[in-house]
This record gives sequence, C-alpha cells and structure tokens, in this order.
Amino acid sequence: MDRTFFVIALALPLAAAAPPAMFSEHTIANDLRGGYHLMAADLNHDGKPDLIALGSGMSELVWYENPTWARHVLAGGLSHMINCTVVGDEIVLASGFGMEARDSAGIVSVLRPKGDPREPWSIREIDRLPTSHRLRTADIDGSGKPVVIDAALNGPHATAPDYRDRTPLVFYRPGEWKRELISDENTGVVHGIYIFDWDGDGRDEILTASFTGIHLFKLGKNGAWTRTEIARGDPAPWPKSGSSDVAVGHLGAERFLATIEPWHGNEVAIYRQHAGEWKREVIDNSLVQGHTIQTADLNGDGRDEVIAGYRGDGHSVYIYSAAGDQWKRRALDAGGIAANACVVADINGDGRPDIACIGGNKLKWYENMGAK
Repeated sequence: MDRTFFVIALALPLAAAAPPAMFSEHTIANDLRGGYHLMAADLNHDGKPDLIALGSGMSELVWYENPTWARHVLAGGLSHMINCTVVGDEIVLASGFGMEARDSAGIVSVLRPKGDPREPWSIREIDRLPTSHRLRTADIDGSGKPVVIDAALNGPHATAPDYRDRTPLVFYRPGEWKRELISDENTGVVHGIYIFDWDGDGRDEILTASFTGIHLFKLGKNGAWTRTEIARGDPAPWPKSGSSDVAVGHLGAERFLATIEPWHGNEVAIYRQHAGEWKREVIDNSLVQGHTIQTADLNGDGRDEVIAGYRGDGHSVYIYSAAGDQWKRRALDAGGIAANACVVADINGDGRPDIACIGGNKLKWYENMGAK
C-alpha cells in the first residue's frame, strides 16, 4: 500500500527558509520478523540500489530487487543475525548474536555470489568474535581497498547492567580475512559506529558511540592507531551515560554531529564546534528506544537534515531541520514503523535522496518528491 503525504516545517528565519521535501511512502515488505538492519547496495549491477533486509528473528538473509522489489534469498539456516556490510562483490555478515559474550557466538561470515545474484550465495565462516554487532567498510589507508570494520557491543567479561569491560574494535582485509585489532580502549557498550574522512586526507576514520561518549579512531601513516575523544555524550552516571548512535552532517561549510543518547535513549543531540570545543544541545527528548540516526540534504539547500527513528511506544521516524540556531521537527512516519535502522540513497535514480527504514515486520521506502 502506498500513500503520499506532506511534511511541513514551522516558519523559519529567511536564512534557513528552504521549502521542505515532500515524501511518498511505499511498503516493500510487511512479513519480516525482527527487522533490524538495512543496507542499500547494487547487488545485480544494474545501476539501481537494491535493499538488503536483515531480520534478527529470521533464518534467511534476503534482498529486494529495485524497482520491482522481488524478494531473493542470499543464505538460509542462519540465526540471530545482527548486521552486514558489502565489500566489493561480497557480503560480510554477523550472526549468532547475544547481548553478552557468554551467550554470543559472534559468527562472522562471508557471502559470495555463485553466478546469478538472485540465487543463493555461498557462505563461509571466517571468525568468531563474541557480541559482534556493527559491520562497516572503510578505506583506512587511502589505498582504495576498503576493509571491514567489526565493532563488538561489549567486552568478553561484560555483564548487565553495567557491562564494564574493554570492548574490542577490529578489522578484516578482504581475501585474507584475518582479524586485526584496532583498539580495546573503549569500555562498556559500543552501540554505534560511523565511517567518515574526518580530516580530508583521503583516509576514512571511525567514529564510535559508547558509554564513554564519541571517539575518533585514525590509522596513522606509521601503521599505528590513535583514539581521540570528541565528546562525552549524555552526562548522566554510567550506565546511562555517553552516546548510542552518531552521524556527521553539514550546515553549509560547518560540520556538526548528530547523536542518539544515551544507549537506546530518548534524546536527539546536536554537537557544533565553538572555540574548539564540541558543544552539546539536546533538540528532542521524546524518543522511546531511539535506534537509528542519519543525515542528508533532503531539499537541496546545502544544509543537512537529521533523520532519527525509534522503536518503542509511539514508534516513529522524524526529520529535524536547522533554522538558525533552532531545530524544527516534523514527522516522516508517525507511528507507522518501529525503526531499528534507516538508510539514505537515491533509490529511484531521480537525483534526490530517498529514505528507507526497517523495523518489526516492515520494510518501507520514502520517495523524495522534491521541495513543496
């Protein structure tokens, strides 16, 4: 079922009064179980981004082919899937997830097409890292050869509710698939990671969001990793401290950070730099189990919006737009999806960024119809 609706911002100062985008909502699937992670990737190499849909309660990893959204199975016989990423022609998958190492096999596998990508892919286990939770690709050395980053949720001896232990952050080089340690300096729950060329040197850095806040990991030209604190996140006492998810956006030339805080928290926070320090501003504290945050210039005005979703009571997806020093909120999907993950991609190839979200039994995409 498709339905078209308008999202309307409140009156903005003239300096930020770009018309908001209009979206048309499309439901791709409503029979998922535990929809948790979503990736946009061109799996059949036709120039259109397809959607990989991962459900933690499903035994099959599936993808939906753009534009018909025909469903295809990548692999079956799986359990407790939690995350995946695409590197080259391969997919790296984390499954066997549990909240604590004693309950988590942390299986890391590589899937590869055997010819037609619409047919089941081969799958091979390459590692076991308990609580493997977030997988991303990153060009850490500027070589143009991305590696796969694997961020565990917590450490091998961590237990609820404090989860106090050192949490491993590792990577794998495609082809070798040998685990290499980046750092175990983060402690507690590390829920979110974000890949970004922070300093514009052609090398990707890694931002992590954890109980101790936001940290930047960088591979130096000497082969050594450094860890830099960016911000401490929510100042509440542990384990209600720090950050849960992070994304980087721009307001013209100005960089900002958008976060959900604390872990599975109720706050959307914005960090902007003043006098060399990242100043925190909570722009919304009404989320219930916030779980996904993205940034994108949805209306082409050179200023990124923030897209945030939550999966608890009232589950919704909101868009936040900067208006001078204020942020205005509007609903993208009010109560229609318990969003665990959203992605931004030009799904229909019209040059405008669209949004897709997954959660519960649903997978939807929201077509950007342009400025109102």
